Amino acid sequence: MTSAPSALINLAAEQKSADVTDWAARIGWVVGLLLFIALLYWLMREGWKWRGTLQGDLPELPTAPADQGEPTLTMTGRYHGSTTAGQWLDRIVARGLGTRSRAELTLTEHGVTVVRPGAQDFFIPADRVRGARLDKGIAGKVLTEGGLLVITWVHGDREIDSGFRSDRAAEHAAWAEALTHLHHLNSDTEGAR
Repeated sequence: MTSAPSALINLAAEQKSADVTDWAARIGWVVGLLLFIALLYWLMREGWKWRGTLQGDLPELPTAPADQGEPTLTMTGRYHGSTTAGQWLDRIVARGLGTRSRAELTLTEHGVTVVRPGAQDFFIPADRVRGARLDKGIAGKVLTEGGLLVITWVHGDREIDSGFRSDRAAEHAAWAEALTHLHHLNSDTEGAR
């Protein structure tokens, strides 16, 4: 009887469990994955810089006049970027227009002042506004229908769409109406000259 338990003991002593983890292979895969992610990030950054170089002919952004007058409308929210007008995927990155940020918009009779903490502020003169609309997307940002205020304006020889989202989406319609009205006022004034 002693032979059966001793045989099991001998059998258990001879068997070895397999290695649970091959650390060298695991470290190799992790390092490879990190290098791949770094390569992708570098390629995206180079693409961004290349796009900025291609758009290098874009003039400096206008700055707001010292005396802007009384504000007609104000809005706080987010700036989501600018694209070539009518081409919602052709992002403009030159002159800081590709940088998403918080934004404070102020509409006066002179135009729209866009203050962006952490990014370059800019001004859209009233005579360059070509209209505004409610939309659902702009380069890299898709929202519900009417969730984005898109201002169309001219800068240099380009027509640009700039997308904004208010903290209170109900403000979008009033902004679109006021900007369209501003465009009609300026086009009537230009026609009368």
